[in-house]
Amino acid sequence: MTDQPSTPVNGASGANGQAKLATLPINVLAQYLKDLSFENPRAPQSLMQGQAAPEISVQVDLESALQAENVHEVTLKLRVEAKTGTDIVFLIEVAYAALIALPGLPPEHLRPVLLIEGPRLLFPFVRAIIADATRNGGYPALLLHPIDFADLYRRQAEAH
Repeated sequence: MTDQPSTPVNGASGANGQAKLATLPINVLAQYLKDLSFENPRAPQSLMQGQAAPEISVQVDLESALQAENVHEVTLKLRVEAKTGTDIVFLIEVAYAALIALPGLPPEHLRPVLLIEGPRLLFPFVRAIIADATRNGGYPALLLHPIDFADLYRRQAEAH
């Protein structure tokens, strides 16, 4: 749960009645870890001194599903792969979700709010889980750079 009862919708201000959207609540009813996998296939060799820094790739996937009237589950999935050459050093897969209530949100704004604001609220928690997992796996804590979910949403919409 969150300490705040609601979060205003970002970027929803302006003419034509859109100023009202800025005050609609996004209520996070619950948030939870759905799946976590950490693979460390080359340990302990990969942990020895003198090893080259691995190349890190991050894949992001977003899902939303209606659970009840005005209540949606938003899931942020990240796959982080560290490789040296063709060898996997470590692999992390995380699925972190939240139940989000969006009372009064017009249907045309539902998808962007769920797939931009929902993951934006979840990302700090996923980032901490990944940092803890890499540290517990024997590596320096991996702190992911923030993700621009609005840009990700726009690029995905343009591709379809």
